[in-house]
Amino acid sequence: MAILYTTEATATGGRTGSAATKDGAFAVTLTTPKELGGPGGAGNNPEQLFAAGYSACFLGAVKFVGAQKKVKIADDSTVTATVGIGPRDDGTGFGLDVALAISLPGLDRETALAIVDQAHIVCPYSHATRNGLDVRLTLL
Repeated sequence: MAILYTTEATATGGRTGSAATKDGAFAVTLTTPKELGGPGGAGNNPEQLFAAGYSACFLGAVKFVGAQKKVKIADDSTVTATVGIGPRDDGTGFGLDVALAISLPGLDRETALAIVDQAHIVCPYSHATRNGLDVRLTLL
């Protein structure tokens, strides 16, 4: 694989701490949610960051596939990622639960489904999770 872009981020303090990119373009205060035994409050958590990244990346993949198929993807198209965390059934750690809700206004259902299916192949987040996480796709 030819690497086209690389970024680097460092976290300090774990789930209740901070993280920032090496170039200083992104920095975030991390706070563990109360549901996971943390203080909650101001700050973000890895699941929120994953949801934001996955939804943006998947919409980018939708637009890429649309361009390949010469199908205009409306500017108000959206992808909403819902990310949950909980103990794995095998008791050895934690796992993620992910669902993507995709809205592609102006496209007929058949065309939209074909684009979503292909985007799920193209998207690097989908590719990375393919063998360890069941990502549910819903076309709205």
